Amino acid sequence: MHRSLRSKKISSTKLGAILTGGALALAFPMLAAADVSAIDAAARSVQPRMIEWRRHLHANPELSNREVKTADFIAKKLEAMGLEVKTGIGHTGVAALLKGGKPGRTVGLRADMDALPVTEQTDVPFKSNVTSEFRGEKVGVMHACGHDAHVAILLGVAEALVKMKDSLTGQVLFVFQPAEEGPPEGERGGALYMLEQGLFDIAKPDVMLGLHVMASLNTGEIGYKPGPMMAGSDYFKVVVTGVQTHGSRPWAGIDPITVSGQILTGLQTIVSRQIDITHVPAVITVGAIKGGIRFNIIPDTVEMVGTIRTFDRDMRDDIIKRMQATASNIAEASGAKAEVTVRDEVSIPPVVNDAELTSRALPLFEQVAGKENVKLIGLQTVAEDYSFFGTKVPSLFFWIGITPRDKDPATVPFNHSPLFYLDEAGMLTGVRAMLTLTTDFLAK
Repeated sequence: MHRSLRSKKISSTKLGAILTGGALALAFPMLAAADVSAIDAAARSVQPRMIEWRRHLHANPELSNREVKTADFIAKKLEAMGLEVKTGIGHTGVAALLKGGKPGRTVGLRADMDALPVTEQTDVPFKSNVTSEFRGEKVGVMHACGHDAHVAILLGVAEALVKMKDSLTGQVLFVFQPAEEGPPEGERGGALYMLEQGLFDIAKPDVMLGLHVMASLNTGEIGYKPGPMMAGSDYFKVVVTGVQTHGSRPWAGIDPITVSGQILTGLQTIVSRQIDITHVPAVITVGAIKGGIRFNIIPDTVEMVGTIRTFDRDMRDDIIKRMQATASNIAEASGAKAEVTVRDEVSIPPVVNDAELTSRALPLFEQVAGKENVKLIGLQTVAEDYSFFGTKVPSLFFWIGITPRDKDPATVPFNHSPLFYLDEAGMLTGVRAMLTLTTDFLAK
């Protein structure tokens, strides 16, 4: 049925480029002991306020493109530090520029700030009780991915760097980004939208740095990977149209629920049986199915939404074609119709770390966390729209562990869980890493 859609092989040359990333000749020698001590002291000095900020944000989460109070909170903190602040970039995005005592390079630092439609089930005293509307339904809202910690970490880095600005050569662009989890349907948002609205007109970085707290690492650990690290992501929708009828007389209509079940099964065979995943992995996941309203009525439509995760553009395009053919042909066999649409405006490329930058940053990670706590990770099928910054300038993205040392990261709830728990001690590692990388890069 799909012979005309044969999987395209990735050439060894192209694969090599994918797996190594670009090269950037930057110097990252080891910092002097005095510098390490000063950075550690600066990080520890902001730690109490950083925890306070994080808890406030955790108790007051806002969904993507709705981070109005969050943006106001961030802007006021930055202004109190004496920074020049610009708001409203990409809807609710905030940026600030710190100029050092002497001209030089520019480092961009990014934190995302949106929460998720998740009802919190932890028992922390600053637990979120916020509710909102998402896709027409009332939902709980929670910082189940740790973006509250990202904001607090970057605010802490900003405060520490402001105090040492006279000794800095160059400047730092602080970026607080909305809608990393994806803007609502019909809206623009996220990293790409901030770039389109002139974020880098403020100052174009020579290098961009970002981090993410992860439950898959213990507190004090840093995860890194040169080249491709996190997958590209696409949002898809499948609408199956049948003919409504009484549930007792299915032959009088066309049941889109049954057809949707067959399509769901068919989509899974694309990755398992049609795509050569020995090159790079791929994932197709249906995350929600909605159809019908009553037990004895076969509805006329069913809607499925989900995500595609890939590391290669050709493979991504091939999978989409196969999905469209699979859904259409299965539906046609039952007299129904199926339409697969992919929201190109929220398509996210893979996170690709500049290989040379990552290599030269490695000894700095080891300084911050200790060699035994710096982990080389494999390809990750989670996605991050931070990747758009990496399409404009050399970029490095890394992970910070936040699972307590007495817990096994393999068994705790992962990011996006209503039970997601963040050990706030891990935030100190994030601040120290960001300060170390930033000051070292600016000094060269």
